[in-house]
Amino acid sequence: MSQPEILDSDIRAMQQWLRDAWQQLGDRSLTTFSRRELRNQMKQCSADLRERLQMVAEQQAGPLQQ
Repeated sequence: MSQPEILDSDIRAMQQWLRDAWQQLGDRSLTTFSRRELRNQMKQCSADLRERLQMVAEQQAGPLQQ
């Protein structure tokens, strides 16, 4: 797989994980601790997702700058 394909795959996986995590937050059986941990993981995943999206944006802008 090429670098853009890997980034695209990572982005899609993170987006799906975040969708699933949001649904999981609605589960009433989650303890306060579990809910907090899930939110922390969601924050980290969101930061990682933003980083990957920035990488894609830079790759797309790169050829235009030359």
